[in-house]
Amino acid sequence: MRHGAPAVIRMVEALASASEPLSVSGLAEAIGVDQPRASRLVQQGVDRGWVRREADPDDARRTRIAITDDGARLFRGVRGERREALGRALAAFTEEESAELARLLTKLAENWTA
Repeated sequence: MRHGAPAVIRMVEALASASEPLSVSGLAEAIGVDQPRASRLVQQGVDRGWVRREADPDDARRTRIAITDDGARLFRGVRGERREALGRALAAFTEEESAELARLLTKLAENWTA
């Protein structure tokens, strides 16, 4: 991946999608890694300027992780690249194939359990 390791990108995406900064454990849960791995990813994100640590206003002993402006720009760029790639792939589908794909994806989504 052009911007960095996929796990770091997942971290940035999770923070961009969150309504507020996350704790390291909350971030770990959001991206499906253990807490030590999340801590290492946070440090990589801090080193690249994509995330920052901040004090938790509810508990001064805890730290929350927030996305930076550079991280938000990265997220928008990655999302745009994915949209373009998907658009190129879907351009090869016929109208009937597109309709069938939509039907199958809807069925998958309706039956998806996390």
